Amino acid sequence: MDAHHTVPPSRAELVVDAEAIRHNVALLAETARRSGAATMAVVKADGYGHGALTAANAALAGGATWLGVRSQAEALQLRAGGVTADILCWLHEPEEDFTEAVRQRVTLSAATPATLRAVIAAARRTGTPAAVHLKIDTGLSRNGASREDWPRLVAEAAEASHAGHVAVGAVWSHLACADEPGHPSIDAQAARLDEAYRVACAAGLRPMRHLANSAATLTRPDLHFDLVRPGIACYGLNPVPGHTSAPLRPAMTLRSTVVLVKRISAGEGVSYGLTWAAERDTTLALVPVGYADGVPRLLSGRMSVWLAGARRPIAGRICMDQFVVDCGDDTVEPGDPVVLFGPGDHGEPTATDWADAIGTIDYEIVTGMHRPRGRRVVVDGANAAVDGGEARPEHHAEADE
Repeated sequence: MDAHHTVPPSRAELVVDAEAIRHNVALLAETARRSGAATMAVVKADGYGHGALTAANAALAGGATWLGVRSQAEALQLRAGGVTADILCWLHEPEEDFTEAVRQRVTLSAATPATLRAVIAAARRTGTPAAVHLKIDTGLSRNGASREDWPRLVAEAAEASHAGHVAVGAVWSHLACADEPGHPSIDAQAARLDEAYRVACAAGLRPMRHLANSAATLTRPDLHFDLVRPGIACYGLNPVPGHTSAPLRPAMTLRSTVVLVKRISAGEGVSYGLTWAAERDTTLALVPVGYADGVPRLLSGRMSVWLAGARRPIAGRICMDQFVVDCGDDTVEPGDPVVLFGPGDHGEPTATDWADAIGTIDYEIVTGMHRPRGRRVVVDGANAAVDGGEARPEHHAEADE
């Protein structure tokens, strides 16, 4: 895909490279296979902004055999899109009704006896055993059963398994600091998972284990266990920059076009607050994308774009619908393509560049792209298709995989 030679429409256009997702998942799945583990590709938050169904199908083609999502709603959306692979969802509302998830063979995570009982009730209503993964909190202090509550959760799950209401497929947890190789919490969490696993086995269960997110998939093969759960790495963003040279390919490009060009004199100010003034006579290009399209206002004065063969700085504040680019004395015309971020192959900024500039993580940048008011285009090799016309907001990110 070359985002630099095809002129997009004037508003924001999000280009998603399905071939890149497939490549990344194939690399991650091969890494896992060397440890004897299967791969769950995490496609929550609308596929980290890339489109859940697009990401799911590309990941499965790349060798994933499981998909991970946040909620029952996200899982059922994939089922409605024709996805038949195993799906795990793990964050639930109080007193949620899991009937449809059980009916659609979605695997449900249970971290409390209350959730487990709701899953059992759904299994009884449908007459179908529910697939369950039991989650232990090993040190993130977020979702998951505490060490004190774990024996009770396991005992109830074992009783329900014996009665034929549930099939307990796994014991699992989330790592807190896997993106900091050598952090002592990593081994401590692995030890707590092992302890929880032994409690489950002692209760007569025979579950698999999974713990490794993207970072641990790439740096800790000893923690691959039976299944790895890469998320951000599936989309080509490195979870541990400087610690792994995995040849990941970013799958998202945000682009637009110039809609107006004007010449201003030295000393003229630009955009709200007139925080920027021209030091010389210069040419300005107006780009119709702003913070309502997911471009952080904090990037004002810290961002450049790829335009007319070069990186060019933003002049002044980013507005709700537009921003201005300083082009100096170079020739720029309305209709010229602008790449806000992309893979970086041609010198354009990347999502990681944006994140570094404002002190956040690239997860936040790409998941924020689920809301552009332009279109999302899926590119797979030489073929391109518009994904749903106008891009629509769907799910927010929980960016920790």
